[in-house]
Amino acid sequence: MRTVDEGTGMSSSSLPSPSGATLPPLERQSFRDGMAKLAAAVNIITSIGGNGRCGFTASAVCSVTDSPPTLLVCVNKNSQSHAVITTSQVLCVNTMAGPHEEISMAFAGGVKDMNARFAVGEWTTLVTGAPVLKEATVAFDCRVTQVAEVGTHDVVFCEVLAIHEGGSKDGLVYFGRKFHRLG
Repeated sequence: MRTVDEGTGMSSSSLPSPSGATLPPLERQSFRDGMAKLAAAVNIITSIGGNGRCGFTASAVCSVTDSPPTLLVCVNKNSQSHAVITTSQVLCVNTMAGPHEEISMAFAGGVKDMNARFAVGEWTTLVTGAPVLKEATVAFDCRVTQVAEVGTHDVVFCEVLAIHEGGSKDGLVYFGRKFHRLG
């Protein structure tokens, strides 16, 4: 990620360090290798638009605040779901349980056809109409309130309007480029 300091117009990779030396940018692969060691919950982000349901697997999701209840979700601008989310302004964060490796892989791109992705699992809706996986550990039904563009992704801020708890007592995390069950 490169950011530009509005005061100096310099990118973060060319900002001087406190000692005055210019700091070199981090190589993309080094960053990706480091992020592989950051365990994160596995989520399926879903939305609905004029062409039907869409969704993708994501680990870049986190809480922002509880007043109003807000999450952030990072969405690749090249994702099939990006245009649907930014147009419909609704999404659901479905947090996966331990037994959801297969569906997580399908939504990670292992299955290209959106209808085939939704053929796995039992789906419902809450307030926004975005698909909710009934067996998800928890599902956060949201409306988009703000979008910030950062490199290849948009950071989507979402107000949580409803929650569904699927009753699972375990979770699924992604670490070391593999799924791991918790619980």
